[in-house]
Amino acid sequence: MTTARPSRVPGGDAPQGAAPGSAPPPARRLLVLANRLGTAVREGSAAVARRSGWTTAALAFPGYGASGRARVLGRLLLAPPATDPGTRRDVPGWRRLLTLEEPGGAVEVDLGGTRTRVRADRAGLLDVTVDAHLPPGPARALLHVEGRPPVPAPVHVAAPEAARGVVCDVDDTVWVTGLRHPLRAAWRTFARSGAGRRPVSGMAGLLNRLLEGEPDPPVVYLSNGPWNLAGVISRFLARHEFPAGALLMTDWGISPTAWFRSGKAHKRAELERLAADLPDVRWVLVGDDGEHDPEIYADFARRHPDRVVAIALRTVAPPGTPEPAPRIGDRVGEVPVVAAPDGSDLYARLHAVLDGPEPGTERTGPEAWFLSAEERGNDATRLRAWTEGNAVRALVDGRSYFPVLLDALEGAADGDLVFFADWRGDPDEQLVDDGPRLGEILSRAARRGALVKGLVWRSHLDRFQFSAAQNRDLSEDVNDDGGEVLLDQRVRPMGSHHQKFVVVRHADDPRRDVAFLGGIDLGHSRRDDADHGGDPQTQPFADPYGGSPAWHDVQVQVQGPAVREVEDVFRERWEDPAALTRLPWQALPDMLRRLDREPSHLPEPRPDPPAAGSCAVQLLRTYPNRWPGYPFAPDGERSAARGYAKALRRARRLVYVEDQYLWSIDVARVFAEALRAQPRLHLVAVVPRFPDQDGRFSVPAVMLGHAEALEMVREAGGDRVQVFDVENRDGEPVYVHAKVCVVDDVWAAVGSDNFNRRSWTHDSELTAAVLDAARDERAPADPAGLGDGARVFARELRLRLLREHLDRADGDDADLLDPDSAVAALRASADALDTWHAGGRTGPRPPGRLRPHRVQPPPRWQRLFAAPAYRLVFDPDGRPPRMKLRRTM
Repeated sequence: MTTARPSRVPGGDAPQGAAPGSAPPPARRLLVLANRLGTAVREGSAAVARRSGWTTAALAFPGYGASGRARVLGRLLLAPPATDPGTRRDVPGWRRLLTLEEPGGAVEVDLGGTRTRVRADRAGLLDVTVDAHLPPGPARALLHVEGRPPVPAPVHVAAPEAARGVVCDVDDTVWVTGLRHPLRAAWRTFARSGAGRRPVSGMAGLLNRLLEGEPDPPVVYLSNGPWNLAGVISRFLARHEFPAGALLMTDWGISPTAWFRSGKAHKRAELERLAADLPDVRWVLVGDDGEHDPEIYADFARRHPDRVVAIALRTVAPPGTPEPAPRIGDRVGEVPVVAAPDGSDLYARLHAVLDGPEPGTERTGPEAWFLSAEERGNDATRLRAWTEGNAVRALVDGRSYFPVLLDALEGAADGDLVFFADWRGDPDEQLVDDGPRLGEILSRAARRGALVKGLVWRSHLDRFQFSAAQNRDLSEDVNDDGGEVLLDQRVRPMGSHHQKFVVVRHADDPRRDVAFLGGIDLGHSRRDDADHGGDPQTQPFADPYGGSPAWHDVQVQVQGPAVREVEDVFRERWEDPAALTRLPWQALPDMLRRLDREPSHLPEPRPDPPAAGSCAVQLLRTYPNRWPGYPFAPDGERSAARGYAKALRRARRLVYVEDQYLWSIDVARVFAEALRAQPRLHLVAVVPRFPDQDGRFSVPAVMLGHAEALEMVREAGGDRVQVFDVENRDGEPVYVHAKVCVVDDVWAAVGSDNFNRRSWTHDSELTAAVLDAARDERAPADPAGLGDGARVFARELRLRLLREHLDRADGDDADLLDPDSAVAALRASADALDTWHAGGRTGPRPPGRLRPHRVQPPPRWQRLFAAPAYRLVFDPDGRPPRMKLRRTM
């Protein structure tokens, strides 16, 4: 028999030094007294239990070994002779903490043919290092306590050639605890069983993939939780297929030097111990940003830069958190640091910085970019996560969209379906020069036998320059000819239905089925072209845009299975049983005009149209938390916000945005996080030069929100952030109404939702996210370096928009392919045009229409009323109360 070297255990007898909880001298005596009292109670309880016939029993915890030594972990308890404490490892809730430790108890450790006698510390903990030459892989020590069967203690022995290991936190890294919310964390810890805990998405896959190809690598789960939870955690790890490994926890309670054990000191000490015990291993440190992992891991990486491969942090704080999560930069010295909200995205980022691109893996498919059904956060919808086999075509500006829409509507005949939803619809809007008007086109389709159904927002009063009269006239015109267009006010107070889509389905030829969606309403001012001379039919607008405002916008045409998805968006809204309006000043005029107030029954849905192209399409939506709730979204839906957030977490080189309202802090924070996470990432945003309203009340509020949002992204990205506005060749400002985002020439989104909180939480919105399976092989063939390549639809959409803004001919885009050179070209063009204007506009006008966007925040005195107006009226919050409190989407 030999004697093992006892280890000093953080949380046991070993003093923790001057930890943050150390008591000053005046309180020292009280601390010593409390510690002695606790020890006396524990020892007295043990004495009573012994007199009652309880005997010593052993619990084993998984340890680790390498280089001829093994660390064996366990605990000695007192228990009735006929009971096994190990059977209580997964009891529910607070009963896990009801254990009676055996201070200083004796146990014999049998490992590798050598038996060692050791004693536990005052908390009953065993932490001993045994000299034992063991083969790599799982091993087992036996803990012998007199009068009890031996208890197996697992030991995970690393191979001598193992070069990489993993240290992984548990709370909010392995399983969801919610330590940022103490009451919720306490409930999960003390009231729920381990079987009810939820794993962090993708984390088991991350750890397993990090260790692929390594011969018996070391894995260590490092937690500040009490040893009482060790059994629960071990079973959870096995149940969810995490790699087997050692478990290092701590002991709660008063120590001789502090009222509370220092979790930071515990983790720091254990990392130093691992560095000493496994000197040839380089570690991937995995944790979360909810507590102290960033600080602890960064400190260890600074002291041992040659011992850390990378730091991977799960971001616990979601978009909308008021203060950004603690972050330690993209590197600590030469050690890369990556952050993402789940294990799948963490692996993609780690792989990019450690191993480079991984062409052909499944992580380059739709599941890498699109929301899963669970991530959508709305299990009441009939929408699928996404569809594949679609043809998607971008229609830039109204004069590109309206003729195509006209052809589709004029082709609708007997038995066909025409469904549409709109924010504004002008019945007299001409879709082509000297052509038929919108109301006439829809009426003719109804007279030909097509089933024409529409949902048009019941607009605010006309005195606020909205479209109540126009929308009502459109409804009356079409309804008089056999269609059914309803005025829909089933929204939150001060909210709107902002979706803009049309679906045409053919009874005899589903290959012709088509859907259109995006930012273009069926209204005045939208029928502009790339020259931006304006629509002859205008709507009231802010004075800086002149009498015929120039208007830039984008819609997409979709064919294939996604057409059925757009149709289902319409059907869900149409079948909402809530009253179309509850406002008496709207209901009474409806009755006098005999307008429909109850939707009719729709025919049964038809099957998907056949596959038509190479694009996967995911529909992203916003619905607010409304009372009564939408049947298809009881708590609302925020998949638009979530979809953008997921795509931006994968961004590496270039995010290109066109948007009407880039003015919300909640949205800007998502872009800022992406810029901080990726030092090579550029953001290019094209926005309107002036707001669409120029009232004394509205402008200060709008400009305040816009200035705050741009300040946030510029602070995060510095000179990697470029914001432009647009003018036509006559120098008149162009109103940018488009809602477009292209990420790394892979993922593209076109829709109705703006980048503000209203569009992400409060109004109804619809956006198509597109991932084309067809790759664009022009260099750079894989701009982001993640193996996604460049996709035809996304790249062509970005290039087409840039060519319009730079006054270039089709195909003149060689310097626009690479993100860095594209940004340089945009800056050069905008600077040249700005210089020409500043010089009195003498000489030839430089090509291009972009100008650097400048924001003048309102003076301080105006902010007193602008700030509440901005948050309550212009950018309201439509989330459920619990999400507002948690600031999540």
